[in-house]
Amino acid sequence: MQFHKAEADIFVPDGTDLTPALGRTTHLCLAAHQDDIEIMAYHGIAECFGARDRGFTGVVATDGAGSPRSAVYSGFSDAEMRQVRIREQREAARIGAYACQMQLGYSSAEVKNAAETALIDDLKLIFLAARPETVYLHNPADKHDTHVAIALRGLAAIRALRAEWRPRKVYGCEVWRDLDWLQDEDKRPLPVSQRADLAAALLAVFDSQVSGGKRYDLATAGRRLAHATYFESHGVDGEAALDIAMDLTPLTENPELSITEYVLGLIDRFRADVGRRLSALGASPAK
Repeated sequence: MQFHKAEADIFVPDGTDLTPALGRTTHLCLAAHQDDIEIMAYHGIAECFGARDRGFTGVVATDGAGSPRSAVYSGFSDAEMRQVRIREQREAARIGAYACQMQLGYSSAEVKNAAETALIDDLKLIFLAARPETVYLHNPADKHDTHVAIALRGLAAIRALRAEWRPRKVYGCEVWRDLDWLQDEDKRPLPVSQRADLAAALLAVFDSQVSGGKRYDLATAGRRLAHATYFESHGVDGEAALDIAMDLTPLTENPELSITEYVLGLIDRFRADVGRRLSALGASPAK
């Protein structure tokens, strides 16, 4: 498989060839950065872990050179940081028993350039080879520009496929903006209670971030617990840990549907619900 970047890294943890590794892929996550996969798509990792009939593949679009760094990593150059992050992501793939881990090596500037199509071409190759049933993307309402750009490139690649080759489910997942604001009927709750030790081990791999000043391990576990507890106000917790996703499948089933209008429609439903509740309980109507 020939990608645009010569430095693209392909790792198959069990040592088999790439073709059968992609052939057993049922769940695939496309993420912007190393460690995003383990934050946003643990649902898919856990679904596939130890399963004979399912496989998880991770795809990281950027090279990790722009990562924040402190402590022991504070003096690392961008080139050194790239290598650290590649090794960390490979180790996560090994621990999580991924079918395959790909790191495509683009810069953040390249993926945010809407006129650049190289990443979309690479992603089409991957989707065609893997034919995953379930895909995890960043959600388009994320507040990190690179995350939103990767979501858009992923959607463009899937939309370019023939209808019968597109995944059955496409989820927009949380990293830099929670999705608890979605109306309950718009939420796609993803149970992530399974194997809490595995979830913790995957995030602990990314020492360059955790000890480098970003406690993603604690924050991610805390968010999952909070979602599980606060998901239902009038019932006991059904899960010990929960991620919330935005359903992006309508955008891949209908490539003519405007991504902007779709996402803003979800926000409008949230706004309308808040307005109705305030009015019903005695607040003055908005002017």
